Parts: sequence; structure tokens; C-alpha cells
Amino acid sequence: MNVSPRRSRWAAAGAAVAALALLQLPTTPAAATDYYAAAQGKTGTQLKSALHGIIKNQSRISYSAVWEALRVTDQDPANSANVILLYSGRSQSKWTNGGDPDDWNREHVWAQSHGDFGTVAGPGTDLHHIRPEDVTVNSTRGNKDFDHGGGPVSEAPGSLTDSNSFEPRDAVKGDVARMILYMAVRYEGGDGFANLEVNDSTNGSVPWHGRISVLKQWNEIDPPDAFEQRRNQIIFDSYQHNRNPFIDHPEWVEAIW
Repeated sequence: MNVSPRRSRWAAAGAAVAALALLQLPTTPAAATDYYAAAQGKTGTQLKSALHGIIKNQSRISYSAVWEALRVTDQDPANSANVILLYSGRSQSKWTNGGDPDDWNREHVWAQSHGDFGTVAGPGTDLHHIRPEDVTVNSTRGNKDFDHGGGPVSEAPGSLTDSNSFEPRDAVKGDVARMILYMAVRYEGGDGFANLEVNDSTNGSVPWHGRISVLKQWNEIDPPDAFEQRRNQIIFDSYQHNRNPFIDHPEWVEAIW
């Protein structure tokens, strides 16, 4: 397959941007301590339940509003005209969004078919798991569970895929894990949506996502960086007014699972 000069430039830019992102913004604000007061001292199912009670209080946005929100939440710290694509890692114009193979679109990290929620306000529009991604790469990932292994993914250097799983590049493995685990805590089936849960399988189209043993590893080896923390804060301040607890407290992953 011939690689266009445009795509080569994107790949090179993506590597540089990933490094720059680590230098941006401070750690989690002290205000988050009060936000999680009801969860302090708990573990296991009690912690999961307490966190659900906290983060279910959110403002919902429309699916069309997700476009503009992603231009803010995923803005390139080194270039305010661009967003950073999740799996590809490249920096790309905020306005090249659509259906062209070289455009970006809205990637549901918790695949829509794993819960049959489509684009409904709630899980279908939750910014804590929707990220900008190259149209072709988004299609390649499809609704696959997350696991190790497979062959290289065109336009997403460092990512791998096979018939039923997808492995993101190293720099966002933890991001993916924390997004999936947020969804498993936020959507418990009591608000008209499916009860989303994680397991240790590759699941197809059911309200489960995997694999939890791999996601736990990724949470450990790729802790939250400044880009992820900044994104969490923007969603809290400007859009949904709830937080991803595993960005603020990655140790809670092991405490629950």
C-alpha cells in the first residue's frame, strides 16, 4: 500500500504531539477530593456503587453537539487549530471531520453495539468515552474488544488488530482502559440503559466489554497524563459536570476489579 505524503506528515506529527502532551497542565485539582467524599474508604462492590452514585449526576449533550465538544476536549496542546486522534496519534485540523477516509469522526471507545445504545443522549453521547479518530481506523476497530496482538493497523502506528480484538498504541492504552471502566461504573442499568459490564472475554455484540485482565494491565503501565487530566477537567467544567474517577484515582481500578 502506498502512503501519501499527507499521511506521512500526520504520522510524524503524531509522535511529536504525544510527547508534548505530557508537559501540559497540572495534576488533578484538589476540588476532586470533595467530589469523591462518598467513595472514600470503600473497596469492591461498595466502591463501585458509591462511584456510580456520584458520576451518574451529569448533564447530557446531543450527538451533534459532540462534534464541537471534541474540538475542545481533544485540542492539540501544541496547535489550537487541531485535535489529536486517539489511536492514530496524529494532530489534524479540527474541521476535517466527516466521511472522507482522511477525515476524523466520533469513535465510541465502548462500542455502541455492546449495549445497543446507538447515539442516544447518555451512553451514546458520553464524552468520557468518545474520541476523535481517523475514519478508516475507526472502521477497522469496529466493535472489537480490547486485547493484545494482531497485525499492524494502517494509519495508526503501534496499534494492532485481528478478527475480534484491537490493541491501541502504547501511549493511550491506559486511556482506553479508564474509558471502558468508567462506562462500566456509570451505566448500571437503572436509568433506562443497558447494564454495561466488563469481563475477560471477546464478546461480540452484547452489553459486555473486555478484556478486564488486559485493561487492568494497561491502567498500570500507562498512568493518566496531563492530556487525559485536562480532558477530564474540561468535561467536568464545561459539558457533563461529572468526572472519570479512574483518571483521578487509577488505584481504584484494582480496588474494584
